Amino acid sequence: MTLHQGLAFGLVILTVAGFASGRVRYDLVALLSLFAGLIVGVIPAPSAFDGFKSDVVVIIACALIVSAAIARSGVVEAVTAPLFSRLNTEQTQAPVLTVTTALLSMATKNVGALAVMMPSAQRLAARTGTSLGRLLMPMAFASLVGGLVTLVGTSSNIIASQVREQATGHPFQMFDFAPVGLSITAISLIYLCFAYRLLPAGAPGAATFEEGSQDGAYATEIHIPDDWQGERRRTVGALEKLAHGEVEVVALIRGKRRRTSPGASSELRPGDTLILEGDQAHLDALIAQAGFELSPAARPLDDVEGTEEVRVVEAVVAPGSPLAGKSAGRVGLHHQFGVNLLAVGRSSGRVTQQLKALTLQVGDMLVLQAGERALPAALRELGALPLAPRPVRLGSANRGAAAVAILVAAMAIVALKIAPVAITFFGAAVAMLAVGALTMRQAYDSLDGQVLVIIAALVPVSEAVQHTGGTAVIAAALSAGLGGLPPMLSLGLMMLAAMLAAPFLHNAPTVLILGPVAVSLAHALKLSPDSFLMAVATGAGCDFLTPVGHQCNTLVMKPGGYRFGDYARLGAPLSLLVLLLGTPLIAFFWGR
Repeated sequence: MTLHQGLAFGLVILTVAGFASGRVRYDLVALLSLFAGLIVGVIPAPSAFDGFKSDVVVIIACALIVSAAIARSGVVEAVTAPLFSRLNTEQTQAPVLTVTTALLSMATKNVGALAVMMPSAQRLAARTGTSLGRLLMPMAFASLVGGLVTLVGTSSNIIASQVREQATGHPFQMFDFAPVGLSITAISLIYLCFAYRLLPAGAPGAATFEEGSQDGAYATEIHIPDDWQGERRRTVGALEKLAHGEVEVVALIRGKRRRTSPGASSELRPGDTLILEGDQAHLDALIAQAGFELSPAARPLDDVEGTEEVRVVEAVVAPGSPLAGKSAGRVGLHHQFGVNLLAVGRSSGRVTQQLKALTLQVGDMLVLQAGERALPAALRELGALPLAPRPVRLGSANRGAAAVAILVAAMAIVALKIAPVAITFFGAAVAMLAVGALTMRQAYDSLDGQVLVIIAALVPVSEAVQHTGGTAVIAAALSAGLGGLPPMLSLGLMMLAAMLAAPFLHNAPTVLILGPVAVSLAHALKLSPDSFLMAVATGAGCDFLTPVGHQCNTLVMKPGGYRFGDYARLGAPLSLLVLLLGTPLIAFFWGR
């Protein structure tokens, strides 16, 4: 072993120790590893930042943006709401949520799919008294196996593709992972649909703080356009049914006449104004589905420049505010301050008036829309205290159809090999921004900076082991030990190594480090490098043992009330299942 090889191995060992200790942030460990590699000379200065311009980082970042746009579009909620409203028991909720999460993970990045589905699980658990702990972990594991099906479903697949391109000149294509991924997903879903009972029942699901602040909180005003074609929703009852009972029509205004609490049979006509009450997410979804217009949002904000972003925030009317005791129209909220009042929440009493004529009170919750430059000064002058930031979808343009069309087009382009994956998903992310499915601020918020930095910083570290010949040394040692074993056993041991490393290294660094070793080992054993790379990608992507190896597992830990050992309770049998069945599947589809 040469000096440079020894230094490269030492760097990897210290990096692994840093990850395993859990005392330092993973991204800081990766950055320190990169810096140390530069200092000791195993990473050349000109290539130190190659990871930050890597296709892997671009694909992951763009996939996160596309996933966020799909999540914000409300398409998933609109499609699943009719089914989820009928799920009243744990025995129906767990399988349906688990399968739905896996299917969504096949189309978007796994962490994005889980983030989309978690609010639905939390609402179901709160409504029916089901244990949230019995729902979230199976969903997290389902998102992991679902992500194995496509190239962009999980970071480990993307990195395995890059390792293959470096080794053979040809990356994996979008659906090369599908034969193995679909098989493992089917097997895992069968297990998860029944094995969720291994988890402790825990306390019944409770509404989150965000949900508690939303429920029945707001009243808003909508206008039925003159060309409205809602033939099947011509009554108040039909409209409320469309919202699955989550939104109520509290007033119907036609000309100068106003009817409060109109009956279910009351007819709706083009030109009517309705006062609706519900949480902001359901209000926004209903307005989009019914083809209505949010009346206050239709007023143009004249002071907003072309490069400026329009923001929607929540604020409360503070004591001494000039808004208290006056209406928005009298204060000149729109004309004087450049602010639209989209909705009002009141703890006592029901809002049945048009918003511009409503007399505001101290403690009223307001949903305000304004240009981001004018908003801080307007809030200060109006004595409105902004609440802690959270996603507010009310007043957003409905871009659900456009977002889905862009995603489908991107998947088709990659499948037909019309353009490279990085270029295609970069184009899809830009298209999402261009059509307004996501704002730039929301796009930045959707990026998982920690994961991107970890991958970008560790790419040069992994390459240092390769370029110094370290992977060849490891491969020679492994081939000597595995040379007399059956090829199938060697393949299984490679997957096992990735499974055991992922909880400590994170799934992406595991493939960065073990991927090149797997290729070298396959060459030394005169076996297929593709099968060994698939084994590493699958093992790293199936981290079911700890809450820290993958962000999906981390995401559900607190809301699910899980302890560290709960993951192994459900995950250890699943890991064994994937290992025993996944190994022959990889050998069958990719050779040995």
